[in-house]
Amino acid sequence: MMLALGMFVFSLPTLAYQELQRETAWRHAANNRVGLNPALQFLGRGDDTITLPGVLLPELAGAVLSLDALRQMADTGAAWPLVEGTGRLLGLWVIEGMSDKRTLFFRDGAARRIEFSLSLRRVDDGQLDALGSALGTGLDVLRGLL
Repeated sequence: MMLALGMFVFSLPTLAYQELQRETAWRHAANNRVGLNPALQFLGRGDDTITLPGVLLPELAGAVLSLDALRQMADTGAAWPLVEGTGRLLGLWVIEGMSDKRTLFFRDGAARRIEFSLSLRRVDDGQLDALGSALGTGLDVLRGLL
């Protein structure tokens, strides 16, 4: 297991990403002052995003159905716990966007190569104590998908 988003596990049999790009911002408001540089006031944490680009090769590794499963998860609008393969909890995240590019086709139109990118945004405000209730909600959503 490389990473788990809710009950979806990123791995070679499902969907393996080649990079994990994380960007975190902190907000500072500028207050103009006469004859001086603006004073900055710290407003708190800003957006925290993760982008997972990768390549899916259905003949060798990964399943096209994994992309469909992630799209169904995104359709719910639910926040999902994100856990590294090491067991480190990264918080609650929503799927904000997903793209795929299909090339090298078989005769029937199935793609041999699918490049994908998944965009996640953290929504838990850094408070992991709410994770228990979110896990229950996420499991209910998954039951509805099955």
